[in-house]
Amino acid sequence: MGCLAPYEPVNRLKPVAEDLWIVDGPEVRMRYAGLRLPFTTRMTIVRLPDGRLFVHSPTELTVTLRQDVASLGPVGFLVSPNRLHTTWLDAWRRAWPEAQTAGVAAEPAWDGTRLRAALNLGGPGPFPWAPAIAQTLVPGGMFSEAVFFHAPSRSLILTDLIENFELERVRCRWLRLVLRVTGPLHPNGTAPPDMRWTFRRHKPALRAALALMRGWAPERIIFAHGRWYPSDGVRELNRAFRWVG
Repeated sequence: MGCLAPYEPVNRLKPVAEDLWIVDGPEVRMRYAGLRLPFTTRMTIVRLPDGRLFVHSPTELTVTLRQDVASLGPVGFLVSPNRLHTTWLDAWRRAWPEAQTAGVAAEPAWDGTRLRAALNLGGPGPFPWAPAIAQTLVPGGMFSEAVFFHAPSRSLILTDLIENFELERVRCRWLRLVLRVTGPLHPNGTAPPDMRWTFRRHKPALRAALALMRGWAPERIIFAHGRWYPSDGVRELNRAFRWVG
């Protein structure tokens, strides 16, 4: 049993809007500051107008999930939005070798390996999923994160810039204490303090990216860790990023 109660059912497609699904995956552990920190995982899948699938932050690939995804259409793009989210990328590449991998080419994966990406999310574009999906890059000291906006469903797709853990779903006492101290807890999800600190030298770029996200006027915000926001997207965005100033 993990430290975090999973968002059941795990490894199954969950419809969110037309041509938009999420998949809640299993718990992972990330080595950081001498700890192995647990996180729930979440993938977002968008079906583009040409029928290809945009797979954001791939989660564990099971036999059943592979069949379910294949029923939606051909996988066109496997997107690693930041250098932390590469755990299951190779499994998806083996399953769909014709898909193009996208990532922030200038930043190695968290384990130090180099990300093999045909599409550089840190580049100027244009990107093949436009105009259905708009994007921008948020540069930071710990990592840079590409954020995406699915215009037809008005869905903002983040990864780690907002975390929103539900305390009642945390099983480990030590993790409950850490989350009480650091603060990314539902209903006031935000970036954890160590991440915010690494953005201190990138505030102008972060403010510009935040202004763009506000301009997209998202109805919902999906992210990788914790309870995502199905409504009031702009209000939640403004609240979660009050620390930017």
